[in-house]
Parts: sequence; structure tokens; C-alpha cells
Amino acid sequence: MTEIKICLGSSCFARGNKQTVRIISDYLKEHNLEDSVIFHGEHCTGNCEKGPIIKVDDEIYENIMPDEVIDFLDKIFK
Repeated sequence: MTEIKICLGSSCFARGNKQTVRIISDYLKEHNLEDSVIFHGEHCTGNCEKGPIIKVDDEIYENIMPDEVIDFLDKIFK
């Protein structure tokens, strides 16, 4: 099971993770991944200057902007 955590701290949220939550949710539905991925938000990761932050399992990905999320997820799941 893959775990995706998205930082919902104010800096990451303001930089695009507000839109990224919806994009990831939609992607998981469209690709029938909802049963194999745990997706949730978390409080500030302490990496504000490198945000928006997304974690996949224990790997931290920095500066993932909303317009890059689909390509990012395609690389993770394909």
C-alpha cells in the first residue's frame, strides 16, 4: 500500500497544495487507485522554504507545484 501525505501547513497550502489536494484525489479516482493508496494531509513538515511538499511513503518531494502533480503521479504509479 502506498501512502501519500501532503503538507497542509500555511506556506505549502498557500503555494498550491490547496489545489493539489483536489488534483491528487481526482487522479486516484480516475486511475482506480483509491483502494491501494492512503492519501491524507499532515501538519507543517518544517520544510517551508522548499514547499509545496508531498511525501510518498517516506520519500519527501519538494517544490511540487499544482501544474506538475499529474506528471509527478504518473512517474510514481507507472
